[in-house]
This record gives sequence, structure tokens and C-alpha cells, in this order.
Amino acid sequence: GPATGAAPTPAAHAHATSLEKQEVAFRYTTLALIFVLAFIVRLFSVLRYESVIHEFDPYFNFRSTKYLVSEGALNFHNWFDENSWYPLGRIVGGTIYPGLMWTAATFYWILRSLNITIQIRNVCVFLAPFFASNTAMATYFLTKEIKGHSAGLAAAAFISICPGYISRSVAGSFDNEGIAIFALILTFGLWVRSVNTGSLFWAACTALSYFYMVSAWGGYVYIINLIPLHVLVLIATGRFSERLYIAYTTFFSLGCILGMQITFVGFQHVQSSEHMAALGVFGLLQLWGARHWLKNMLVDPRLYAAFERSIITLAIAVAGVALVAGTATGYISPWTGRFWTLLDPTYAKEHIPIIASVSEHQPTTWSSFFFDLHILTFLFPAGLYFCFSKMSDASLFAVVYGVTSIYFAGVMVRLMLVLAPIMCVLGGIAVSQIMSRYMVYLCPPTSPSARAKLPNFPVQKEIALVVVLGLSVLLFSYSSHCIWVSSEAYSSPSIVLSARQHDGSRVIFDDFRESYRWLAMNTPPDSRIMSWWDYGYQLSAMANRTILVDNNTWNNSHIAEVGKAFALPEEQSIHIMRKMDVNYVLVIFGGMIGYSSDDINKFLWMIRIAGSTDPSIKEADYYSEGEYRIDAGASEAMKNSLMYRLSFYRFGQVYTEMNKPSGFDRVRNAEIGVKEFELKHLEEVFTSEHWMVRLYRVKPMGNRE
Repeated sequence: GPATGAAPTPAAHAHATSLEKQEVAFRYTTLALIFVLAFIVRLFSVLRYESVIHEFDPYFNFRSTKYLVSEGALNFHNWFDENSWYPLGRIVGGTIYPGLMWTAATFYWILRSLNITIQIRNVCVFLAPFFASNTAMATYFLTKEIKGHSAGLAAAAFISICPGYISRSVAGSFDNEGIAIFALILTFGLWVRSVNTGSLFWAACTALSYFYMVSAWGGYVYIINLIPLHVLVLIATGRFSERLYIAYTTFFSLGCILGMQITFVGFQHVQSSEHMAALGVFGLLQLWGARHWLKNMLVDPRLYAAFERSIITLAIAVAGVALVAGTATGYISPWTGRFWTLLDPTYAKEHIPIIASVSEHQPTTWSSFFFDLHILTFLFPAGLYFCFSKMSDASLFAVVYGVTSIYFAGVMVRLMLVLAPIMCVLGGIAVSQIMSRYMVYLCPPTSPSARAKLPNFPVQKEIALVVVLGLSVLLFSYSSHCIWVSSEAYSSPSIVLSARQHDGSRVIFDDFRESYRWLAMNTPPDSRIMSWWDYGYQLSAMANRTILVDNNTWNNSHIAEVGKAFALPEEQSIHIMRKMDVNYVLVIFGGMIGYSSDDINKFLWMIRIAGSTDPSIKEADYYSEGEYRIDAGASEAMKNSLMYRLSFYRFGQVYTEMNKPSGFDRVRNAEIGVKEFELKHLEEVFTSEHWMVRLYRVKPMGNRE
């Protein structure tokens, strides 16, 4: 054979080149399949129902996108929406993150320029699945920068079908998170790349990706705090380098300037407490760089030590004075209630009930972690171990991201969306490392020297077989679980409901669209609708009517006034409704078919929010001996409230279940306490097929009123 150290023969070189080409071809083929898989697994809702927008917030985004496409960029930027928050209105252009609307409109304009005829609704419906596919590619890029190509492929496969991400990226989920998670992972991937290379180009790309994230979602605050935290950890662990200095200085400078171009964000990067950590780390990095420069310039150690002490003392003093002065003068705004909620889960319930009333702001249960992440919950610590076992700047970022995100996901179920990508990254690292370590025993290398380097232990082939087969079974279980969750749990649009009958057939409840269509066709165009804020966006987009409150929840006192109207008896509520020029009242009622997300179940939050501005509204008055009841034992305040009367009007004459009395509420499993009553100031004008939506008209004032 050839002597040791001799150049490889042409045949060996050709063989190695061929293997490398095969590996590259396999990698890109796998990525293409993952791209397609991530898209099609999110189409269950379209195949089962139709191309329809889901949930509540996406309807505002859809309506805004239509306005942008039809009226143009300038009018969109200056749009004042007089049909929402009557009589206040809303300055839409300055109170939204416009990235989602601009993205959808850009795709629409591009397709139209290519003579591809498509409705803007379909662009909005399929935008989230398309960006989910791109998120899988961004996850591959991030993981590759941390642990290599094989880990990247595994992570991309994981996130392509991960339920924690699918919940916000199915077809029809036209929400900010649909594009924001792509921007989040791309920003992190580019950040790691810029730290690894110390390249101005990659740092500038990180800033551009961050700008897109700022335009898309308020969750950009997590990026502008996590990256400085990573820098701080690198400095604390003695990993400061010129690469880090170039990457962060470029990213922070460009990112802040670009982020300020978003009207809704403005100067928060230099005035908000949530952004001060990034500014502080930027200053610290300059000091640390100056320290290294001085260390090289000053030969005398005593002179260097004196300079170091002086500079550090002066910097701390200046930073402290600036922070105190900025806070005292109001230049630096205090932390917001949402930020305090992340630090203290009980804060919102005690101080901001409107935030606590949102279901996705509740703490996450253990079952939710397993339901949304499955085996990733067990692979997560294994991935952390492999990151620690061979520490680098990039793997340290994965550790910092994982530890912080798992805390925030535990505080608020909505932030499971931020945790899912790093779970997939660390899960991909764990699977890649485990497989590569044990597969060599099943397919040992042909070279004797390579075989000699393998760790030797008893029954190694059998143990390797058990590990590989066991992990394969877990991966198959993960795939089955994800497809089932995607199909059954996360592909049902809240605006169109379904249930299975005893024979297994599916029944569709289309009451929401039926009611909104009735409103659009049978009420005057200038009608004003009072409902709870959950349904405001849908009413504006689908019924095209003026609403009092909506899902933006920017004005707590205005929402409290609506809650007060529902909490008081009709004789008192009518004064509030007439003061707000209300023409129609809409309530959601689930007692007929067992729909639990109705207004009676949300009523306590209406009372709490109303009580936050009017102390006369007391939650305790609506309990009966400490219980929330709607039967004969309900409190008088509950029985006389407008919400109770509008929900149960004429319901006492209806039989809902066999062997049950009339007026039996299938959600609360109780017979209503008041069956026979009449409304004085309102009249029923429409009740949907399954009684889910009930509409009432406010009667005009009589001559003597």
C-alpha cells in the first residue's frame, strides 16, 4: 500500500468526491421533502372545511391587508378606522405591526404581475403554511451552525410537524406569529453565523432579519434581550473575541435604526425599559473592547490596572446617573404590564384583568408540554448535555435560548410558540449525536485504525441495536402524534365548528358566518353593534358594521363600560347602550349544543374588568355561596344581569336533552333558574340555527322616555 502521509490516489480522490456529491444531493433532497411536508401537513383545515380565515385576530389582519391592496400604501399608513371603537375610532397605521400585511400584499402583487389570478383571501390563507416551510429551512440553518448538517436535518424534520408550531401556522391562521417565527429563527441563525465568522455582512443580515421581525410581531423584544444575554454570558465565560464585538456592534446599531422605522415601535429602542439591557450590553462591549486594547497598549501592569479601575468606576457612575435621570424624567418608560406578567404570573390577574382574561395568557400545564412537544420534552435535556459536552459560542447560544424560553413558556401558554423551535433544535442535536454514536457499531468502518478508535464495551452491537431501534420507535410515535394533533386539534377554524355524531359522521356548525351574514344583509350600514371584545374583529371584517370594542384591547375603560352594560340589569344597562348609540347587541350562547366558549362562561371576566373601573360592580355579588351558578340557586345579581337575560331568553321553552327538563343548559349541566321573562328595551331579531349567536335590537325610545 501507499506510504503513510502519501497523497491519495486518483481513484480514492474520485471516490471521496463522489461520496461528497451524494451526501450533498441527499441533503438537499431531504430538505426539499421537509419543505413540502411542512406545507401539506398544515392543509387539513382547507381540505376538511374550505379556504377560510381562522380565529379572531386574523380577521383584522385580513381586513387590513384588503385595505392595503385596494387603497395603497400611503392610505394604509394613514388609515383611521372609524368603524371600530365607536365613538373613539382607531388610528390603524400607527398601532399595528404591518409586516404581515405587507408580506401578504407583496405576494399578491407578485402573483398578479405574473398573470396568476388569485384572491387576496387565498394568499392570506396559505401564507402561514408557506412560511412554516421556510421556518424549517431556517431551523436547519441555525442548527447546522451549532452542530452540523445531520443535526440540522433532524431539527428541520422535527419543526416541520411540531404541534407547538403547527397550532399557529395551519392554513387560515393569518396571524403575526405565522411569519414572525420564521423571522425569529432566521435572526438567531444569522446571529450565530455572524458570531462564528465575525463578518460584517452576516451581522448586517442579522439586523435586516431583525427589522423584519420588528415589523411583524411584538415578540421581537425577546430577540433584543436574548442576544445581549448571549453576549453577556460569552463575556462572563471568558469568550470575548473580535468576532463577537463586530457581530453585536453591527447588529445593535443597524437593528435599532431599522427598528425605529416602524411607526408603532418608534423610539422604544432607546427609551423603553424592555430595551435597556441591549443598550447596556452595547456599552459594556465597548468598555470590554477598550480594556483589551489598553491591555495591549500599556506595558506596565500597574498603569494598566489603574486605568482599568478608573474606567470601570467612571463607566458605572455614568451609566447609573443616566439610568436614574432617564427614569426620573420619564425619558425611559417603565416596564409594561405584559412584561411584569412574564416575571410574575399572578400580576395580571391582580392588576390587569383584561390580560389575564385571555386564555392564551394562562400558565402552561404539564399536559400541554407533552401534547405540543411529545418526545422533544425528553430530548431537550439530552440536547443540552451535548451542547455542554463540546462547548462553543454557538452551542452556548442554544443553551441560553433553551433555558430562557422554557421558563417563559411555563408562564404563558402562548409562548410555547417560542419554545417549540429550540426544542426542535436541541432534539435534532440529541438524535443526531445518539444515532452517530451508535450506528458505527451496526455499520463499523472498514479501516482497522478507525475501528480501533471506537470505545469498546461488552455486547456493543446488541446495545447499539436496542438504542437505534428504541429511538426509531420514538420518532415514529412522534410523527404519528403530530399528524393526529394537526388533523384533529389544530385544523378546526373557530368560526366553523364541527362535532362527531354517534355514528361517527361529522356535523358542521356554521352559526358565526350565518349570523354575520344576516347582520350584513339586514341591518343599516351605519349600525353599531355591542358585543364582548372577542368578536369585534370578526364583526368588522365579515359583517362590515361599526363595533364598540375589539381584540386590540387598547382602551381598558371602554371595554369595562361594555362589561358593565352586560353585568347590570336591563333597566340600568339601557342607559349605557343609549349613551354609546348602540343599535344591536350580540351574545354567544352555547347552552343548546354544549359550546363551552360562550359568553356566560366568559361573564366573570366581564365583571372583573368592569369592576376594575367601577367599584360598585363586585364579583362576589354574582356568586351564590361561593359558587358561580345559573340555576335556581344563582344570585339575584346574576339572574337580573343583561348577559343572563339575553343568553337565556326563550331558552326555558326549549328541550335540549332527553329525560331533562326544559331550559337545561348543556354546558353548565343545570336547569336555568329563570325561564319566564320578557325584555323591555331590547327585542330579539335573530337567533342562529344552533342558538350559538343571538342578536337583539335596541328599541327606539318611546315618546315619554
